[in-house]
Amino acid sequence: MRLRSLNEAECYARCHGEGDGDNVRVVKLEPRRPRFDLEVSGEDLRRAFEVRLDKREPVSEPISEAADGHEPAAAA
Repeated sequence: MRLRSLNEAECYARCHGEGDGDNVRVVKLEPRRPRFDLEVSGEDLRRAFEVRLDKREPVSEPISEAADGHEPAAAA
């Protein structure tokens, strides 16, 4: 049971420490190495996908909502 409420400075010190600087240690890290050596770039994949899309046959008839038994929604 707390006998008195804490002020803002006491709360900050309790959560973040007194600020003496001994709690933080700066560490120098090596740069990360690449995980995989890939033969294909993302741009190559995008271009190949576009080519595959362009080769697809166009849809002969658009599917209408009336064809599946549903009435089209009224325009607002």
